[in-house]
Amino acid sequence: MFWAMFAVAMGFLGLTVLAVLAVRVFVEAERLGRQVTDSATRISRAADDLERASTSAARAVDSL
Repeated sequence: MFWAMFAVAMGFLGLTVLAVLAVRVFVEAERLGRQVTDSATRISRAADDLERASTSAARAVDSL
């Protein structure tokens, strides 16, 4: 009987460890998603700035 109780306890402990690790993975995945979104926004903003700068530079060259 002892071994059966021990096996059940170890199974429960294993599931608890897996649940904790799953929560940690979920939290880190959300954090990574926010960082990717932030980076994409910053890249888009930089691309818009570059496009505006190149347009004004092209106008300056055309006026010469």
